[in-house]
Amino acid sequence: MKDVLFYVFAIVTGVLAGALITYLFGRFPEKWLQDYGVTPQDPDYRPSKRMRPFPEGVIASAFCAVCYCVTVYFCKDQYINLFKPMHLAVILLVIPVLMLVMMADKLNRIIPDQFSLFIAGCGILSILADVFEGSVWFSPDAKWYIPILNKLIASAVGGGVIWLIGFLSITFLGREGMGMGDMRLLFATGLITGCYGLLVLVYISIFSAVLFAVPLLVRKMKRITAEKKRIDEAEDPRAERLKIQREKAAIHFAEDPDYMAFGPFLALGCAVFAIMEPFFFEKMAQTIILFGVYF
Repeated sequence: MKDVLFYVFAIVTGVLAGALITYLFGRFPEKWLQDYGVTPQDPDYRPSKRMRPFPEGVIASAFCAVCYCVTVYFCKDQYINLFKPMHLAVILLVIPVLMLVMMADKLNRIIPDQFSLFIAGCGILSILADVFEGSVWFSPDAKWYIPILNKLIASAVGGGVIWLIGFLSITFLGREGMGMGDMRLLFATGLITGCYGLLVLVYISIFSAVLFAVPLLVRKMKRITAEKKRIDEAEDPRAERLKIQREKAAIHFAEDPDYMAFGPFLALGCAVFAIMEPFFFEKMAQTIILFGVYF
């Protein structure tokens, strides 16, 4: 009976959290959801898209409710029965904001710095939780600073790798590879996942991104085929090709059908790790001990 109450609480809290972030998303300052320096006077300015009750609000509520229910299932012994309020608070607070990251990047191709700062704040709370309530990843005999180093190193490595990818892409390819929003997001989520969790986050992010990239690639190939057919059948192929190029140039970068934001997948990876952390430790424990990195 007590477990049923936990799940009911998780569902109600998740639905309310989804409704709250849908309401807040509609009232965030416009500059939060625009690229740096963009103003309404710019020729390519496009008002930011906002979450609607349907479908975005429903998706947000369902996501939060499912995450909280999964937390009850996988974290009940470690966080609920042993009652670790700081660990539970991290999950309760960070899941809705990770959902906001997904929505902002999907709708507007931007991850507001304010979201990453909030997640970093949850990361600091996560560090305090590991220090004062204990971490499943470390033995009770571990030095007090080990959990802190674990989170700080993960944050620096995660953010640093994204920065390096972006730097190399701009330097050698002349185009942006990974945005600075992704870098700040991974820097913040690293404070929550730690080094072991960073591996889980990256794996889930890449795997889920590939699942979405395949249909996107198929759609792109179909569109290219349709464009080629359109040009071949035109009375003036050259004029038709230029017309297609102008149509593409008029598309706002946030509406580019060939662009896939990576931020939502990073956020998803962080969410999955946060709500299933004891499970991942159980599966990785033997490997961690084998490599001598269990403290």
